[in-house]
Amino acid sequence: MDSSFLTRKIIHVDMDAFYASVEQHDDPSLKGKPVAVGGEHRGVVSAASYEARKYGVRSAMPSKTAREKCPHLIFVPPRFTRYKEISRQIREIFHEYTDLVEPLSLDEAYLDVTENKKEIESANQIAKEIRQKIFEQTGLTASAGISVNKFLAKVASDINKPNGQKTIHPDRIEGFLEELPVEKFYGVGKVTANKMFSLGIYKGKDLKKKSLEDLIRLFGKSGGYYYNVVRGIHTSEVKPHRIQKSVAVERTFFEDLFDDQEINEKLEHLSQELHQRLQKNKILGRSLTLKIKYKDFSLFTRSFTKEQYFTSPEQYFNMGKKLWELRPFDKPVRLLGLSLSHLNTEEKKQVSIQLKIPFEEFENL
Repeated sequence: MDSSFLTRKIIHVDMDAFYASVEQHDDPSLKGKPVAVGGEHRGVVSAASYEARKYGVRSAMPSKTAREKCPHLIFVPPRFTRYKEISRQIREIFHEYTDLVEPLSLDEAYLDVTENKKEIESANQIAKEIRQKIFEQTGLTASAGISVNKFLAKVASDINKPNGQKTIHPDRIEGFLEELPVEKFYGVGKVTANKMFSLGIYKGKDLKKKSLEDLIRLFGKSGGYYYNVVRGIHTSEVKPHRIQKSVAVERTFFEDLFDDQEINEKLEHLSQELHQRLQKNKILGRSLTLKIKYKDFSLFTRSFTKEQYFTSPEQYFNMGKKLWELRPFDKPVRLLGLSLSHLNTEEKKQVSIQLKIPFEEFENL
């Protein structure tokens, strides 16, 4: 490993079951009970309390499945304004220590505290102070991982969840990674983990035996990533200003749609919403993507890229209709979405924004 990176001190802070914990904090009657944030009748679970997780309820799970796993599950609608309010409080705490803060979402962020405003030498101590301040100011708990790079800090933050922290010291990285189950490696999803199991790769030490050529042959470009991280190599820096790369708006419907006229009405509404918010933030893009999720949860996406930027809701709508006509199936539709990428934010630095629209049910939060 490049020794120059062993001197970095990176913290990954991750709020514990953030949305669900906010709901339990604000409504004491929910404390100690299985809670899911999301739509009860349609859509998916956006967040699950730890009490709900004991029954197998997970985020991104269809609400119907969650109810089957936990019949007494309590559904509460999401409150974005409240989550953002608390997220701002938490980030203010981060900035008391460093301006090198890279938010990943409302509830997690990387901090580079190699040099920090309070001149505290121990990153472990900084993480403890941050977690204590978060609890004192919000009543919520956070977990943290501390190490020499973002990958290791991210992996470490999961180890002592909830309300704990883990430090991976430089001289213990090799042994830690060799014994780490591959499904615990950040970036290894369920499908990849199963493929690794079929190849006899169960722990980091098994993964480490594979050559770079073998891993690229088996896993494509990701193979290079796995080759490096199992050796503790991850050189990505904490980036305070993440550039917006895409904007997506989507809607899940109370009743499945089949009629073209209804689809057109929804596409027109989405186009207007997308344009208004993009215009407000002076964002333009060249690639439009239509997303369709059918009643059976099968998914279809199709994109079109122009040389010039899209500039009006009419352009979004007209292209959306053309992409709709390219759909492979005539089946009832439960969700429609439009997203824009190849943005002008890639040409000029701009503070990242998260666009939300008032869906009838929230599919992705």
